[in-house]
Amino acid sequence: MYNRPNVVKSIIAAVERDDSQTWDSSAQEFPPCVRLDFEGLTRFEVVCDQYKRWGVRFDNAIAVTPSNPAYPTHSGDIVLMAAPKSGFLELTFERPVQFVSGYVTSSRFTAMSAYNHLGQTITRGELPAANLANSNSGVEPNQQLIVRSPDIHRVTFYAFDGELVVDDISFGY
Repeated sequence: MYNRPNVVKSIIAAVERDDSQTWDSSAQEFPPCVRLDFEGLTRFEVVCDQYKRWGVRFDNAIAVTPSNPAYPTHSGDIVLMAAPKSGFLELTFERPVQFVSGYVTSSRFTAMSAYNHLGQTITRGELPAANLANSNSGVEPNQQLIVRSPDIHRVTFYAFDGELVVDDISFGY
């Protein structure tokens, strides 16, 4: 059998509701890469603990099916929108991760910042300009932003005075 050492094993994490079991990090091994599947979320569902089994919690996120064609999805029908505070979406990890990525469409310059356990910024990715579909932007919609560092405890997406949606978020241990 041919072994491909550079291929990272990935898990697609489905939505789990409040009555689901949390991840027991002492008894189970975390997967190398987790891709969050938003398709099990309902429209306008506040997203907080639906992926707690996978060691991540959201703040200021709502699931939407974009009605504005300027904000296309990267895959499927559902994306996360920063709400109720516009332009700010946060992920907090139960244990540190080494990378986080997401496909961003925004009406403004957007920063994706990663923080360590002390709340200090350790790395950052940027979307240099608005990237709405059918606009004159030089940046395509659904631009992938990635941050990498060995001690990521929290990540924020922040569109300065703008609106943003994020799709196909992945992270790895």
